[in-house]
Amino acid sequence: MTDAAHHSPFAPPLPERPGQRLVWGHLPPAASALALVEAARRHAGPLVVLAPDTPTVDRLADALHFFAGTDGPAVLGLPDWETLPYDLFSPHQDIVSERLATLYRLPELARGLLLLPVATVMQRLPPVPYVTGNVLLLDRGARLDVDALRRRLVDAGYRAVAQVMEHGEFALRGALLDLFPMGREAPLRLDLFDDEIESIREFDPETQRSGATVARVRLLPAREFPLTDDGIARFRQAWRVRFEGDPGRCPVYRDVGQGLAPGGIESYLPLFFESTATLFDYLPSDSLFVRLDGAAEAADAFWAQIESRHAQRAHDTERPLLAPGELYLDPATVNAALKSARRLEVGVAETPLDRARGGVNFAATTPPPVAVQARAPDPAGALKRFLDGFPGRVLFTAESAGRREVLLELLRGWGLDPQATDGWAAFVTGTQPLGLAVVPLDQGLQLDAPSLAVIPESLLLGERTPQQRRRRRRGGDPEQVVRNLTELQHGAPVVHEEHGIGRYLGLQTMTVAEVATEFLTLEYADGDRLYVPVASLGLISRYTGAEPDKAPLHKLGSGQWERIRRKAAQQVRDVAAELLDVYARRAAREGHAFRLDEADYRAFCAGFPFEETADQAAAIAAVVEDMCQGRPMDRVVCGDVGFGKTEVAMRAAFVAVQGGRQVAVLVPTTLLAEQHEQNFRDRFADWPVRVEALSRFRSKTEQRVLLADLAAGKVDVVIGTHRLLQGDVSFADIGLVIIDEEHRFGVRHKERIKALRAEVDMLTLTATPIPRTLNLSLSGLRDLSLIMTPPSERLAIKTFVERWDPALIAEAIQRELKRGGQVYFLHNHVETIDRTAAEVERIVPGTVVRVAHGQMPERDLERVMLDFYHRRFQVLVCTTIIESGIDVPSANTIVIDRADRLGLAQLHQLRGRVGRSHRQAYAYLLTPHPKAMTGDAVKRLEAIQAAGELGVGFTLA
Repeated sequence: MTDAAHHSPFAPPLPERPGQRLVWGHLPPAASALALVEAARRHAGPLVVLAPDTPTVDRLADALHFFAGTDGPAVLGLPDWETLPYDLFSPHQDIVSERLATLYRLPELARGLLLLPVATVMQRLPPVPYVTGNVLLLDRGARLDVDALRRRLVDAGYRAVAQVMEHGEFALRGALLDLFPMGREAPLRLDLFDDEIESIREFDPETQRSGATVARVRLLPAREFPLTDDGIARFRQAWRVRFEGDPGRCPVYRDVGQGLAPGGIESYLPLFFESTATLFDYLPSDSLFVRLDGAAEAADAFWAQIESRHAQRAHDTERPLLAPGELYLDPATVNAALKSARRLEVGVAETPLDRARGGVNFAATTPPPVAVQARAPDPAGALKRFLDGFPGRVLFTAESAGRREVLLELLRGWGLDPQATDGWAAFVTGTQPLGLAVVPLDQGLQLDAPSLAVIPESLLLGERTPQQRRRRRRGGDPEQVVRNLTELQHGAPVVHEEHGIGRYLGLQTMTVAEVATEFLTLEYADGDRLYVPVASLGLISRYTGAEPDKAPLHKLGSGQWERIRRKAAQQVRDVAAELLDVYARRAAREGHAFRLDEADYRAFCAGFPFEETADQAAAIAAVVEDMCQGRPMDRVVCGDVGFGKTEVAMRAAFVAVQGGRQVAVLVPTTLLAEQHEQNFRDRFADWPVRVEALSRFRSKTEQRVLLADLAAGKVDVVIGTHRLLQGDVSFADIGLVIIDEEHRFGVRHKERIKALRAEVDMLTLTATPIPRTLNLSLSGLRDLSLIMTPPSERLAIKTFVERWDPALIAEAIQRELKRGGQVYFLHNHVETIDRTAAEVERIVPGTVVRVAHGQMPERDLERVMLDFYHRRFQVLVCTTIIESGIDVPSANTIVIDRADRLGLAQLHQLRGRVGRSHRQAYAYLLTPHPKAMTGDAVKRLEAIQAAGELGVGFTLA
């Protein structure tokens, strides 16, 4: 603080009475977080922090958790619904769960920090007694009326299911009651003995294994509104009073009357209650409100959006709207409520604040520019000058364990030796001049009293690594990938072993030699028909070539099928001859049998932060078993984008490195090489394993040094693009080659890969295997593992087929931006892509839009993709170049223009660009009118729409 204020940063001044306002100035974001934590330690009630938006909440939450530590004030969140005003969608159950848990806790909250976007403060809420008074407590050893509990669960909004997977579900099976209470991290299993609760345990819904014992269950309502008989009756009566016309014509009215909760029902919250509440009703009277810089402007903008969307949809007779004031608080009402409470305004003041008017200046700044200049004679010169002139202690921060190791290596290379520290409290109470901690901070911090500085890696290296993603378990059945002949429909193409491709017309009973026999009727070219006895069904197989409608029917008796078979046989012999050479060399050179250190391997596996899916675990087991045998491995791991193939590769790499061999990871793009390098560094951070990347991002000098170290055996894992296949790359003792997306490598590159294949273990990762790879795998010449189970917390992508509509596009983009996300807008036509980008900017003014396509200079393309990856703009208008792009967890909406012009596999792959995190993802497929599309295009869109949660777009029939 300045001398005039006479306060240290650890004792920030606070308002002393209700109605008093105090302004904190000269507080950059990291300093704000520290000051808020210290204020929460001193204030007798909770601090309610109002942020401008969800991204600010996410960034500030990381800093608050860091400065608070494990023994500091609790940091709570009241998340935004992640929907737009008057939206047709409802918030996800996980969001509702967190909201209800926080609302239940607020009235009795003595201390702590409540962090939320200002738009959430403006939402009207259910009355306090609804949340706090509808709680059911179940204790171990208590008596339980199962039928009464089932009715109460249904009344509270819980759904009866066969297997519990999500919040708000329950399943009763004999003496076991499984339920997932709102506000809990894991579901619970109640073991009943007659009518007594014998035990309560947490359990894993995927493995069904029980975990920790729980003494008491607290069951909150599953919704923010009641769907009890009384709640429904109140809703129906209020609807008839508020809205004119026949209510039976309104789908929402009909659904609620049947006990259903249609999408967007939250926009009718006031109809369920006599009166609604606000956040101010839930908070203790001694709450201290903190409004961050920009929150007031964000409230005004949100209210303008509310009024705009109400005006746009005011004439919707099927979904009549309540007035904005019935659902939200306007900014003036929020300001009036804040004026009567203790409040702080936090910002970065350019001029000194007047203390007489409630202004307080902090002596807190961000560190001066200390970025590393790679091409300078002394790259770390700016950092060294800062450290030489700074009288206090400095804490460096990295965003992950892998980044910590990279940063530590760089700092030691410059003669600096920071000591690892567990957190802020440990550093403040310690004595080391330089510290290094793992914490996701964006901006630095410099204090005068005490003299401390925090320098995040982003200030040094200029980039921010992506946030960790939370996951939950979700099941699947990989056997569904296989279908059999009984599923053939009338008109489906089939292949007869002797006569070729025909079309199945059903079964027909015919009498032959006075014996009634059932025949399959097959139609061939020119209307010829072939009748195949059911007893000869083994001669028939499904046709798996082009699209069924375009199957080339053969002519009976023409010899066409025989010629095709001879040609195929010749191609098989060519492939067999090629493979014979490869496999002969592999057989002649006995493979390396790796020896697995079980203790180390289990320790490495424990570092995987997510839950393994069943077939992911099966793929890992198969790969490890192959590597421990005496023959060279050649396995293909096939799984959808984001289904966990990289972890399979990491387990294989660990086995190889622990066995003293080197690992090469081939990826198709430089950006993917950089991302894989980061992921591998994170996983191997606590092991003596050197991971490097060989790409154009490295200077010529760095590449020469890296190649020398690789040849000398000083590099354990090298990740690179086609550069790894050039002649100047050599290994000391390579044991494993991992190929990510083999189809992205050309013929010359594959020749180089084939040269390695006889000598080393090969692991191919692919989401879309090339025909030859798939053929070799299915024929048994290459081993195949399928990963078909969606990863943890991978929600079904809501998929909509719609015509071009500026209002729809604006809504899709605004919904994603409101929750702090990013959007792909795919327009696969380079000549008009700039015009489309300009149109998107016009539709959603104020949004930063950039363009990416394959005809751009390579450096420009890499820069755009890197900027998108680091969230420097919101909307990327692009071509199908993103089909095998980098993983961007924050991008969870994709709009595909003229989706009818893309193939089914391509649409599926493109849609897989979103939904890579725990958030609900949306895919919008824009098409012309169905009559303007081909029949094949309509079928492709129907298939991709059915693969996700069905949208509400127009009918494709």
